[in-house]
Amino acid sequence: MRKTTLARRIAEEQSSHFFDLESPRDLLRLTNPELALEKLQGLVVIDEIQTMPELFPVLRVLADRPAKPAVFLVLGSASPELVAHSAESLAGRVEFVDLHGFDLRETGPGTWATLWERGGFPRSFLASDAEASVAWREGFIRTFLERDLPQLGIRIPAPAMRRFWTMLAHGHGQHWNASELGRSMALNDKAIRSYLDILTQTYMIRQLQPWFENLGKRQVKSPKIYLRDSGILHSLLGIETLVGLESHPKIGASWEGFALEQVLRLSGSKDAYFWATQSGAELDLLIFKNGRRIGYEFKYSENPSITKSMRIAMRDLKLHELKIVCPGKDRVGLAADIEVVGIDHLAKAL
Repeated sequence: MRKTTLARRIAEEQSSHFFDLESPRDLLRLTNPELALEKLQGLVVIDEIQTMPELFPVLRVLADRPAKPAVFLVLGSASPELVAHSAESLAGRVEFVDLHGFDLRETGPGTWATLWERGGFPRSFLASDAEASVAWREGFIRTFLERDLPQLGIRIPAPAMRRFWTMLAHGHGQHWNASELGRSMALNDKAIRSYLDILTQTYMIRQLQPWFENLGKRQVKSPKIYLRDSGILHSLLGIETLVGLESHPKIGASWEGFALEQVLRLSGSKDAYFWATQSGAELDLLIFKNGRRIGYEFKYSENPSITKSMRIAMRDLKLHELKIVCPGKDRVGLAADIEVVGIDHLAKAL
């Protein structure tokens, strides 16, 4: 995976020690973890920490040593909240860095169609052909469900979680409706919510929260649900090629999720929402940057135009600017503070 490759390159540039917790040899080395780690100096990399959360208290003890002879780089495949006791054990001693798949700045101009089709996982994007990419993603989905989740202590049967994940794929970009999904799977709202939280905390799902403005209008309160990787979305929907995607009814929703993820990754924004009213006005994405309100609409169209909903969003949310992100290379102003941005220009437009 990408995090492991980056960690190994960092480790190669300095005095370091590397532990892969999926390696029987390294697990044997950590039979007595405090004894094994306390004598090491320099950079100590521990990969797949989620498989051995009992290491966190040991790392706390080692991090509190006055001389600090070692620095620990810890890699995992789940959010800190899902790795038992990590935040509590290392509070005040750790910095968290979320690592995502490839984005447009890394893959370069003219690659957006492949990145959209295959997603940002390196082995999927860099596969020799579409068939190899599809095979890798299917293998990833199966491994994630049958091995990774059980390693995190999650005991939901793989077929049930895959069915739920696939249902979310068909509702990609729509508002969360626990009751509807619960009826389909014969589960209560609490169980369905736990399924969603698991996929969110393992970075498979994004829950985009609604923004509320004091407008005297009824506004949508449920989050919107997106699969964070477009390639995984396409695999769960049975879409194997860009040609197949172009004839699929979810193409617009797929584009919305892909472009939304690119905006969030390239902008680095953590303060992001959508906005919608019960009367039908909506905005796909609202971010706050340096005190400015910036709106985004995502349209899979070569010639998008300004809609009534966009004008309402500009007025009611007091947007400083609105960008309509579409395929292509052009960047064209449509009105004051409203412009069309081709996906190839996105990095420069943020």
